[in-house]
Amino acid sequence: MTRFFRTTALVCSLLSAAGSANAESLQDIASSFGAGKSGVVYTARDIITMNPNQPRAQAVAVLGDKIAAVGSLAEMTTLAKQRGYTIDTRFGDDVLIAGLIEPHVHPILTALTMTQTVIAIEDWETTRGTSPAVRDPETYQARLQQALTAHDPNENFVSWGYHHYFHGPMSRAMLDELAPDFPVIVWHRSAHEVFLNSVAMEKFGINADLVETLPEAAQAQTDLENGHLYESGFFLLLDSLAPAMASTELLIEGLEFSEDYYLRNGITLAAEPGGVVSQPLQQIVNSVYGDDLTPFNHYFIPDGKTFAGNFLEQNGAARMIEETRAVLDWGEGRSRFLPQQVKLFIDGAIYSQLMQMKDGYTDGHHGEWIMPPELYSKAFQAYWDAGYQISIHVNGDGGMDVLLDNLETAQARNPRFDHRTVIVHFGVATPEQVQRAADLGAIVSANPYYVTALAGRYAEFGLGPERANRMVPLKEAADAGMPISFHSDMPMAAASPLLLMWSAVNRITAEGTVAGPELRVDLETALKAVTIDAAYTLQMEDEIGSIEVGKLANLTVLEQNPYEVDLMALKDIPVWGTIFEGRVQQAPNAPDQEAVLTLPTAIDYAEKGVTPATDNPDLNQMRCIADGQCPDDGHDHGELRRALSKVVISQLGG
Repeated sequence: MTRFFRTTALVCSLLSAAGSANAESLQDIASSFGAGKSGVVYTARDIITMNPNQPRAQAVAVLGDKIAAVGSLAEMTTLAKQRGYTIDTRFGDDVLIAGLIEPHVHPILTALTMTQTVIAIEDWETTRGTSPAVRDPETYQARLQQALTAHDPNENFVSWGYHHYFHGPMSRAMLDELAPDFPVIVWHRSAHEVFLNSVAMEKFGINADLVETLPEAAQAQTDLENGHLYESGFFLLLDSLAPAMASTELLIEGLEFSEDYYLRNGITLAAEPGGVVSQPLQQIVNSVYGDDLTPFNHYFIPDGKTFAGNFLEQNGAARMIEETRAVLDWGEGRSRFLPQQVKLFIDGAIYSQLMQMKDGYTDGHHGEWIMPPELYSKAFQAYWDAGYQISIHVNGDGGMDVLLDNLETAQARNPRFDHRTVIVHFGVATPEQVQRAADLGAIVSANPYYVTALAGRYAEFGLGPERANRMVPLKEAADAGMPISFHSDMPMAAASPLLLMWSAVNRITAEGTVAGPELRVDLETALKAVTIDAAYTLQMEDEIGSIEVGKLANLTVLEQNPYEVDLMALKDIPVWGTIFEGRVQQAPNAPDQEAVLTLPTAIDYAEKGVTPATDNPDLNQMRCIADGQCPDDGHDHGELRRALSKVVISQLGG
C-alpha cells in the first residue's frame, strides 16, 4: 500500500475510534479514489472488516474498484449525500465480510478430476452433477461396476476418488475382471497414483521396457503386476497416459466449472503454488481465467521442483533462477504470476499415506520423497539466497525435519527477517517442531480438512490414534505466534473457505469423533486464516484481506453471521455471492442433479479463442515439444510438459 493509503487508513481508524467521523474528511478521502467515478455505499446487517482497528461497521463506500470509506450508517449516509453516491441496501439482511481468499488450489487438476467419473470418499459437485460419497468397499465396487457398465466401450474410462483405506484393495486383475475390453484408469484420491487394467497398459505402452528408462527411484514407484503407478512412477509416465486423462475439451469445461464453483463459495482471490510448468497449458488457463469478467483474480507461483530438476544440477543456480523468473510473463489479465515466490516439495501425498514419518507406519510401509532431500536442500538454499519467499509442500514429521534443518541452516548462513517461508499442508508435526518453526520465522498454510477426511481412518491404519489425533496441529501453531492460513488444495478438499473453517474449529472426523479437541482453533483465528492471514501468506495484505480504505473492494456476502451461528453450522452458511473490485456478483446455483455417466460435450474452440489450425504458432510449438524435436531454445521442456502438450495437440487438430 502506498504511504498515502496508509495515512488515510490511519486517519479513518482514529476517527472511528473516537466514535464519529468528520464528513468533510470522509468526503476528501473518498474523492481521492477515481475522479469521475460513481460511488456506492453498501449497507448490511453487519460488516466484519478483519481490521483490528475497526472490526465492525454498518456501511462501506466503494469508489471504482477500491474501498473509499468504512463506518457507521450515519457517517456513510452523510458522505453519500455530499458526494452524490448511491446507497445500496440490497444486503440489509446479509453480512459482509472481507473477501474470502483461497491461497492454494490446482485449476488444471481440478478441471481434469471434476470432469471425470468421480467416486470419492465425500460428496462432490462435478460438471456432471453431484457425486455422492462412498466410504466402504462394497458400495465402491457397486458404483464402479455401474459406471463401467454404462460406459461407451469405444472410449477410455477414467475415474477419480478411489482410496485404499476406504474402498479396499485395487489391482490390475480386479479391473481386468470388471472391464476386460476397454482401457480403465482408476485415479487415486491423492491424484498422485493410478491403477490400470491390462487393456490400458497395452494401449498406452506401460511395460517393463518403458519402466527401465525411468530413474531408479521412479522405477521403485511402479508395480506393473498390479498396474499400479505412484508418485514419480506415475508422473514420469504421464507422457503415455495423458491422452486418456486430459484433453483441451475437459480443461476448458473444468476451468469454466471452477469459475462458478469458486464464486458459489465466496472466493474473491485464488492462487496456485507449484502448478504444471507449461506455457501452452498456461495459455489455456488464461483463455478462461484471464478475462475481465472472471469473478476472481487468480495468481500462480512457479514450481521450483521442475526448475531444480531441469537446471540446478546441469546448469547451476543462476540458470535455475533465470528460468524461474521467465515464467512471470506467462500470465494474462486476471490470470498472472506472483513475483519472487516459488514452491518446493519434500515428501509424498498424505492421501496416499506416503508422507515421511519419523517413526514409520504401523503396517510397515514407508513414505516417499517427491524431491530427494539432497536436491531439495540445494534448491532451497539457492532460492533463499536469491530472496525468494519459498512455499514448501510437506506432510510428515520426517519431512518437517528436512524443512526445518534447511531453514535453520539458511538463517544461520544468510539471515533474513521477513522471509515468510510457508509450511504448506502441515499434515503431521510434533510440538517441538511447531515451536522450532515459529522460532525460525516460518508461517503455516494448512489444510484442516485432512482431519475431517483422514484422521478417523488413519487412527486405525498406518498412523495409530496418537499421531492421527495430532494431524494439522493448528492450535499449537497459533499459540506459538505463527500466522496461519487455510487452503483446500482443491481437489484435495472442496474449495470452500467456510468448510475449512468448520474443520479447524470443530476437528470432527467423517466417523463422527473429535480428533485432538485441544488442537481446535477459535473462530477469530479461523476467519483470519481465510482473509487477512491468507493475504499475508501471499504477501498481499496491503491490497486485500480486510475491509479498509484504499484496499480493493473485495467482499463476500453471507446470509448468516459466523459469530451468531453454532460452530457446527459454519460450513452450511449460505453464500449469496461477492463484491469483487466493486462489481456485485450473485453466485450461480450449484448443480442439483445426481451425476450421470455421459461423455463431455464438444467445445467450440473458436468461441474460446483457441485456434485449431496448423499455422497456429502455439500449436506448432506444442507439436515440436510433444515430438521432442524442438530447436534448442535453451529450455528443457520436461516429461510432463511433453505429455500434456501431446494431449493439447490431439484436441487442436494436430
